[in-house]
Amino acid sequence: MDPLAAPAALARALAGGALGLVAGSFVATLIARWPQGQSLGGRSRCPGCGAPIAAHDLIPLVAFIRLKGRCRTCGAAIPRLYPAIEGVAALMGAAALAATPGGPGVAGALMGWLLLALACLDARHWWLPDRLTWPLLALGLAAGPAPLGQRLAAVAIAGGGLSLLRLGYRHLKGREGMGLGDVKLAAAIASWLSPMWLAPFMGLAALLGLMAVARRPATRVVPFGACLAVAGWATWLAATLAGHG
Repeated sequence: MDPLAAPAALARALAGGALGLVAGSFVATLIARWPQGQSLGGRSRCPGCGAPIAAHDLIPLVAFIRLKGRCRTCGAAIPRLYPAIEGVAALMGAAALAATPGGPGVAGALMGWLLLALACLDARHWWLPDRLTWPLLALGLAAGPAPLGQRLAAVAIAGGGLSLLRLGYRHLKGREGMGLGDVKLAAAIASWLSPMWLAPFMGLAALLGLMAVARRPATRVVPFGACLAVAGWATWLAATLAGHG
């Protein structure tokens, strides 16, 4: 074993975690503002009193801890969404860069952050916007770890398979059982994988969906896109650690 491998991986993980904190801050802002039709730019303000937030109070996670989770001006509680998303994004960045160095690691982190945004939007608003799904697909086709031919085949299999499942359910039941956004998201995630990883990916997504249904038996309706997002990134990470896409 290379004695420098572990320190190098640790250094990459720390760098990925730092990038993830910044990315997570943006993702949290996107999740909070975009569904409300608010601009993603402009000065950050307290949702309670509307006071502008100083730059030193916007440092991801650090500011939340220093302020004890409350606005400096009015004392209102800062939504827990922000530190939670920042923390998860940091862990995803650290894991991606530790798993594989250079461009592939950065690409995997970007994939994770896009999926994090999509999972939260679907879980909170039942929304999988094309403006996030299509870039995920394009990035996967450009930077996915498997050979391009295999990734194209995976896209066709995942997208085509779920499309047939969606149409079949609608034909048998006379109602929608899966949104088109779920189909597009599955195809986008598949662009990061080879066909051999599609079964673990879809199996894990189905398991997460069943677990979610068990928690809400009254409605039996779950944001399956969020399940796909979690399963997709976990499968990419497993494939990367295994040494192939």
